[in-house]
Amino acid sequence: MKRTILAFALSTLVVLPLAAQQPDAASKKWDVTEPLGPTTRIEFDTSEGTWMNVDLSPDGKAIVFDLLGDIYTMPATGGTATRITSGPAFDMQPRFSPDGKRLAFSSDRDGLWNIWVMDADGKNARQVSSERRWFVNSPTWSPDGTYIFARRHFVKERSLGAGEIWMFHVSGSEGLQVTEKNGWQKDAGEPAVSADGNYLYYSKDVTPGQSFEYNKDPYGGIYAIIRRDLSTGKERTYIHRPGGSVAPRPSPDGRYVAFVRRVGTGSKLFVHDVRTGEEYPIFDHLDKDLQEAWAILGVYAQYGWSADSKSIVIWGEGKIWRVDVDARAGQPISFVGSSGSNS
Repeated sequence: MKRTILAFALSTLVVLPLAAQQPDAASKKWDVTEPLGPTTRIEFDTSEGTWMNVDLSPDGKAIVFDLLGDIYTMPATGGTATRITSGPAFDMQPRFSPDGKRLAFSSDRDGLWNIWVMDADGKNARQVSSERRWFVNSPTWSPDGTYIFARRHFVKERSLGAGEIWMFHVSGSEGLQVTEKNGWQKDAGEPAVSADGNYLYYSKDVTPGQSFEYNKDPYGGIYAIIRRDLSTGKERTYIHRPGGSVAPRPSPDGRYVAFVRRVGTGSKLFVHDVRTGEEYPIFDHLDKDLQEAWAILGVYAQYGWSADSKSIVIWGEGKIWRVDVDARAGQPISFVGSSGSNS
């Protein structure tokens, strides 16, 4: 008798509502770019932001950055920022193409994180990677503008996963594997390619074993920067210091590799002199990096060099900064951006 009642209850609660929903579910395809349910639009202006990925155009005239899932451009001197993407989809990590005419970026507008490309004014967006299972993010261009290197994320037993670097033809492709993951729980990402196209730099968790641990010590060296010869496939640990070495970004003239390192309780921007091997800090108004966490989207927010290799634009403490490499000092670049979201 109890079994009969239970069966009736389950069929009443589960089967009938599902059957009732089937016609409506079949009539409309889910679209991540459309508001989900009742929404109220909120708009506001801001002059600060959290974890903003920043890049500078090759001609030095424009800055692009992301803020709350939208992408903005503004004059390199600062001022009013123009939003060039909007809506429920989350767009981030914009990177100027070598000719400055296009932007690569990461977006979930197709339902999963993938690499997209659009014109520098936000028009004509099209998908580059077509991943349907894993996350793809952190794009960086090849010097000839033909390929985009990006981080591909893999998950197995744990929600934490492993990273590999892949390359995708800008016209759209399934991608080609460049690096090999270390197990299923070791991070690797933040790719950057040298201006001559010879080397790929990326950050990698080099702690022993293949299991992720939450109690790691950055001063013992969690992350190192790896340099891979793209013609031979040979790799070597290029920068590995106490406090970690993350977010590599080679300068256009090939003289430096900028990177972020933990010092004390905070993070600082360093440069590595390729000719001499000397390393020194140039800026300390950064936020704390994510070395102890699982940094699927990067251990620090992306940043960019000026074409003359004399300065870097980077986010820190809620602001965008221009850092003079020789002077080892930075000045904030003021901006005002209008943001809107559905809640």
